[in-house]
Amino acid sequence: QVQLVESGGDSVQAGGSLRLSCAASGYTYSSDCMGWFRQPPGKEREGVAVISPTGGITSYADSVKGRFTISRDNTKNTVFLQMNSLKPEDTAMYYCAASGSGSYCQVPRMRIYEYNYWGQGTQVTVSS
Repeated sequence: QVQLVESGGDSVQAGGSLRLSCAASGYTYSSDCMGWFRQPPGKEREGVAVISPTGGITSYADSVKGRFTISRDNTKNTVFLQMNSLKPEDTAMYYCAASGSGSYCQVPRMRIYEYNYWGQGTQVTVSS
């Protein structure tokens, strides 16, 4: 059974930092692109950061560039999102996703429909 389990969400003040983790189990995701997406209250889910299988290619939403860093450790089937200089507008449920297409993912994209496996989410709340 494929599972993605996020952790690390918390309530912090603006300017603070958090590190989210996503542990994959039930399959080996070393050929998958991985991504972090978020859904603010009352809004649609949006892409935050994505990463290629080897970690050599990353892409970020404009709103988080320079503040967030995505990384992965394929030996531990884990992907991370380091979030610095957090702002109230970063408040959202954060989801981890894996492309899970069965083939090697060449280029990571922030297209929700390209990700087949999703975690349950971890809440990040940033207060001003």
